[in-house]
Amino acid sequence: MHDLTKGSIARNLIQTASFMLVGMVFQTLYFLVDLKFVGMLGPTAVAAVGLSGNLMFYVLALTQALGVGTTALIAQATGRKDPDQARFIFNQSQVLSLGVGIAFFVVMTALRGRFAHAQSADPETARLAEEYLAWFIPALAGQFAMVATGAALRGIGDFKPGMIVQSATVLLNIGLAPTLMFGWVTGHPLGVAGTAIASFLSVIVGVASLIVYVVRKSGYLRFVWHEWRPRLATWGRMLKIGLPAGAEFFLMGIYITVVYAITRRFGAPAQAGFGVGLRVIQAGFMPVVALGFAVSPVAGQNFGARLPERVRATFRMGALMATAAMLVLFLICRVAPEWLVGLFNSDPRVLAVGGEYLKILAWNFVPSGIVFVSSSMFQALGNTFPPLVSSFLRTTLQVIPAYLMSSVSGFALHWIWYLGVGCVTLHALLNVLFLRREYRRKLAFAAPGAAVVALASVVAAE
Repeated sequence: MHDLTKGSIARNLIQTASFMLVGMVFQTLYFLVDLKFVGMLGPTAVAAVGLSGNLMFYVLALTQALGVGTTALIAQATGRKDPDQARFIFNQSQVLSLGVGIAFFVVMTALRGRFAHAQSADPETARLAEEYLAWFIPALAGQFAMVATGAALRGIGDFKPGMIVQSATVLLNIGLAPTLMFGWVTGHPLGVAGTAIASFLSVIVGVASLIVYVVRKSGYLRFVWHEWRPRLATWGRMLKIGLPAGAEFFLMGIYITVVYAITRRFGAPAQAGFGVGLRVIQAGFMPVVALGFAVSPVAGQNFGARLPERVRATFRMGALMATAAMLVLFLICRVAPEWLVGLFNSDPRVLAVGGEYLKILAWNFVPSGIVFVSSSMFQALGNTFPPLVSSFLRTTLQVIPAYLMSSVSGFALHWIWYLGVGCVTLHALLNVLFLRREYRRKLAFAAPGAAVVALASVVAAE
């Protein structure tokens, strides 16, 4: 357990975020290497893998709903120095995640064909997407167990094992993906399905590794089987925090799905260009995502320890770091957008759509950084409903106008990109305003020691 209620806020954020960032750098490397190899199969393969990746946003929604509540409650229990409660939350999170993961696998396996055909621009793209999903869905289902354990470890400030496991599994994935895709060793190329099989095998290794770590390390987190009996009240506490946070990713998934549907009329190259641009942005956002994962436990432990000024300082420092990181990504995407897309596919039509997407969306990078950090603060404070309100408003203002504009004569995709910039900026502004309100509601308690001083004054007066 790492006590985040002491020492420099900046150092705590950098230290905790660095562990996450190392793993995410490897994850980013995998995304990019995977995209490079898939790009060799042509724009249709890129489009198929890209639209299959849309499912990831819905999985993120579910895992966030489970993981955010786990991290917040365990961080608060850790700040209060209550190891029994932290361990109990951990075990309950395992049961809940396992159940949701199984349900996801059953439902999406049944809907796999419909999902692929509903979004694809042509039958070949749909065929490849369905082939990819046959293995990608089991890989996503396995993520639930890994996310639950990783979220609990973040709650106690133990970031190192998650970083090591994630890095190792990504390296395994990078090695397996092209081997299976092109049949380098087996002599039987599996195409796009090979990358999904690589992901599935890597997730299995990752889950097993984290379980072994928890079993071997005696501390705040331990598997206690009699605590696996479902406790609906505890699940309710976890989901009360986690569901609104998960809903934010669900809304993002809806937006991405709508955009892919709109791009169908422009063909597979346009879908591929959007898919490549989206992957590049996801990769570039990794430092801010890592920072968001660090902000939640740092602020959460200090909130549990009733240290309001350290809670506020966590947001200020996190926002500053996020802005710096996003400015670097902004410059890169403004200066060389088509070059970034060209690293993965050289088709002129893919370059045109992907390059334009990156160049315009660069304007919302800094506001997006503020959104990530502020949303993590709400998680730490145990109230994720306000950012859900701002996310819902943002998605509504994006999806409905985008759908209506797509039916207008002369419609161009960049209309949607510019609309997105304005909506993300509004989202960031609303989050900050809501956070200031939350400070007034949640941070009104006295700082530690104040009650003792007051009592001493009363005794002295008597």
